[in-house]
Amino acid sequence: MNYINRTMEALLLEASKYFSVLAVTGPRQSGKSTLLGHLFPEAVRYSMKDVNVREFAENDPIAFLNSTKDVMFIDEVQKVPELFEYIQGIVDADPDRKFLLSGSSNFEIMKSVSESLAGRAGVYELLPLSLTEAGDIGFAKGLDEFLFDGLFPAVCSEKSVAKFFYPSYVRTYLEKDVRDLMNVKDMMQFTRFMKLCAARVGSILNVSEICSELGVDNKTATSWLSVLTASYVVYLLPPYFENISKRLIKSPKLYFTDPGLAAYLLDIESPEQLSRDKMRGKIFENYVVMEAVKHRMNAGREGGVYFYRDSNGNEVDLLLKEEGRIQAFEIKSSMTYTKDFEKTLRNLPSWLNTPVERRAVVYAGDFENTAGEINIINYRNLSFI
Repeated sequence: MNYINRTMEALLLEASKYFSVLAVTGPRQSGKSTLLGHLFPEAVRYSMKDVNVREFAENDPIAFLNSTKDVMFIDEVQKVPELFEYIQGIVDADPDRKFLLSGSSNFEIMKSVSESLAGRAGVYELLPLSLTEAGDIGFAKGLDEFLFDGLFPAVCSEKSVAKFFYPSYVRTYLEKDVRDLMNVKDMMQFTRFMKLCAARVGSILNVSEICSELGVDNKTATSWLSVLTASYVVYLLPPYFENISKRLIKSPKLYFTDPGLAAYLLDIESPEQLSRDKMRGKIFENYVVMEAVKHRMNAGREGGVYFYRDSNGNEVDLLLKEEGRIQAFEIKSSMTYTKDFEKTLRNLPSWLNTPVERRAVVYAGDFENTAGEINIINYRNLSFI
């Protein structure tokens, strides 16, 4: 299939007018290089995965960076982090020089940008496709097939299928990233750690519980979790705590950046198995939460996505805060709507000091109502206003 248009395109084109350096980071295979290559076809591209190119960049960075005066696109730039300092010198001396950078490790890129390119670089995060970006292929699938397949471009464009893509993704990318970022001696144990994380999708993060089940210490598990977060495998959703009088839960909720990857790590082998699995509701919740996160990231905004839970057990799955306005969402994978879905949404305004502009239930059924006090929305029509 042809190139899949991304929501972030207009943002990157506008940012390129104001920054000498554009950096796009995100999980492997999310389409970063494809996006930059499409928007800036004139750029001369170099990949740090190429051993010869990487050796040239490491041994003589000034000669490498001056090998062209055209826009330079450096893919997998986190592999040669010393380039950032030299790029700083070049753009300081010649503000007309332009660099495009892409990489898969948020920690490495953000650390280098903050140290060397602060104020000179626009840094943006690209996750796998949203349902809108996936287009007709995504909309045509039933819910279980849609969640099982996930939203990586290779699967959505039908260049691969989930049963081949995710095993290869874990072996080729995730395990390799772990070896690059830290010295993990027992990869089987680390893979089990990822599976234990997948079993806790949509739950309050309890590292001690995972340590106990896996037989590792808290320091090791926390370090592994930081790698999964930095590599955009796991997303930790913070609790909403602003202007709230009740005692709240302080720990984040754990999600994966793609529902298909979570399903694979849960050993779910088909859409039919997913339809019967006890984790189906949590994987559906994972999808909706990450749609909200993508909505913010694609607009170049940080944070703003939360959940609510207080010490009495009152919980709302998703809060989205934009320009001081709160939208609240309950997420249900059921096709049948019941009034019970609305209970916490109706009580939420009394728990918050911040006005709640919109309340909605996102579910899998066909009946919708966007005119009522509480909106009822099919997941295919989810929008964040």
